[in-house]
Amino acid sequence: MQLMQSGPIAAQAQLHHQYFLGLQLMVAVEEDRNTVYEWMFRLFRRQHEQKFLQSFQKLGLADLPHAVACAKYHVLSNGIGGVAVEYAEESDTKAWVRFRYPRWMYAGPAICGIPAEAGRGFLYGWYAQNGVTLGNPRLGFVCVSEDVTGQFGLCGYFKEYDHDLTPNERLVFAPDERLPAYELDAQPSPPQTEWSEERLAKANRNYAVEYVRNGVSALAEVLGEARARELAQRAARLTGLQQYPVMANMIGATDGSVADAAAFLTIMMEGMGDACQLNIIEDDPDGTCQIMQYDLRIVRGLDQPERETLLACWIELWRGAIHSHRAFMAVQCELENQPGDESEEKAGTFGNHQRLVWTICTERSR
Repeated sequence: MQLMQSGPIAAQAQLHHQYFLGLQLMVAVEEDRNTVYEWMFRLFRRQHEQKFLQSFQKLGLADLPHAVACAKYHVLSNGIGGVAVEYAEESDTKAWVRFRYPRWMYAGPAICGIPAEAGRGFLYGWYAQNGVTLGNPRLGFVCVSEDVTGQFGLCGYFKEYDHDLTPNERLVFAPDERLPAYELDAQPSPPQTEWSEERLAKANRNYAVEYVRNGVSALAEVLGEARARELAQRAARLTGLQQYPVMANMIGATDGSVADAAAFLTIMMEGMGDACQLNIIEDDPDGTCQIMQYDLRIVRGLDQPERETLLACWIELWRGAIHSHRAFMAVQCELENQPGDESEEKAGTFGNHQRLVWTICTERSR
């Protein structure tokens, strides 16, 4: 599946992917293995509840046998997000998925720092839940290989049994089994009329963004808001510092003046689909630039306090990116409420009636 590989949309996909990787490593280093498992379990339960059923119709899977539909769902949905997964079908009641390397979830050498509990949380949080969500108590998942264990990577099959499954039977492990041979013609693809190149690029970005949105929220559920924010902000700042050169190269940005940094930030935020207004304060001796950012895709649909926590962490990505410039710059970001619906304000959910105001200027000393 070919996706646009440059530009601000692709740069946002790359950034959020790297942030999710960095956050996983941060939690793995700072917390114990049980915490990693619980975090991944909650994250993938959230992802499953939000995405699974609503995507069936979009991907043309609603009328297929459940085992086949589930396997094809994971191939298609992951493929749209830029994740390589292969499909094999033995029957209407047994269909395989095999994730290929490099693994998106643990890309590059990051896979060496991820505990096995992360994969178990993923499997129990999503794959073991498919039959329950579809209302089919006979549908389960058999895992024949896991990541980070020295096996050949995440692989297994959905199976519809001839009896109802207990909760402990919805996910089982059978490491001695092997999947059928790969067949190119058997691989599913999304409906071409609905998935243009631009839509695929945006879906690739949104795939990574959703992991960040749900990842930060699930981490707060496990660790508490204060500790989750501490780790997620630090991981965000480091990711921004590391990823600025990559993003700049993808969008043709210049590592130069305050105006260059403001132009970079404006283009990147437009890659999120947010509206931006850039103002250069001509008479300011520090060359101050101000950016008004509207709509805020990163927190759309979220209520407080999830919205506040996620924004506090996400802003650090861009502080890191600005501080990665050769010239020392100061960056401030303020959240402002715009006139909105009174009922939203009372509930603490402002919808799209908030904006971020970024101020970038030369930093005189450190």
